Amino acid sequence: MRLNNRAADSLRPVSVEWNIQPSADSSLLIRSGSTHVICGVSIEETVPPFLKGSGSGWITAEYGMLPCATSSRYKREGAGGKSGRTHEIQRLIGRSLRMMVDLAQLGERTLRVDCDVLNADGGTRTASITGAALALQSVLARMVMDGRLAAMPEIMPIAAISVGIVAGVPLLDLDYSEDSQAEADANFVMSGDERWIEIQSTAEGAPFSNDSFLQMTTLARKGIQELFTLWPEKGLS
Repeated sequence: MRLNNRAADSLRPVSVEWNIQPSADSSLLIRSGSTHVICGVSIEETVPPFLKGSGSGWITAEYGMLPCATSSRYKREGAGGKSGRTHEIQRLIGRSLRMMVDLAQLGERTLRVDCDVLNADGGTRTASITGAALALQSVLARMVMDGRLAAMPEIMPIAAISVGIVAGVPLLDLDYSEDSQAEADANFVMSGDERWIEIQSTAEGAPFSNDSFLQMTTLARKGIQELFTLWPEKGLS
């Protein structure tokens, strides 16, 4: 039995609160159950050295877990350097976001997205991707309004969700209690036209079957389709 009698194919309650950081160029707080992530976007009028003179822009991400986000204090990552897990997650977020738009349409500027986890109860990387994509869409609209872009670039919506197998049952959108005992877990990133951007899937203890993987894929597609209702042009402002 899942918490609150949630069905195997049901998302946790998800919501978005905009303008959580007024000094950011765009920001929001995404809540997915008890996982809460602030996503803020900063516009930088420069690009990495490998893009200088190319006319192309760049999108990158940074991810962090705040010290009191978990039941035991999470060590702050600062001057000592970030963990391998943090580097892996922020690279995943950045790769996913760069699928949203033709970087050549940005001009030589960087859109830097900061994802800071306030409360962690499973699915922090997928909530970060979903929230960051919404914030990125918002900042592009702002750049058109203030004249930094001549026209709104064509945007491909993206969203992400976790799926796992617990006690032999595929479950959508794992919380921490489920993730910690999962026999297999996976993170799926999908575009608005139902193409896969990235799939990370891991067996814990024993390999899982192709049938199990296909079941997880089906659950992920269902969950991400529901997440796309968060997009303004798809019905929810």
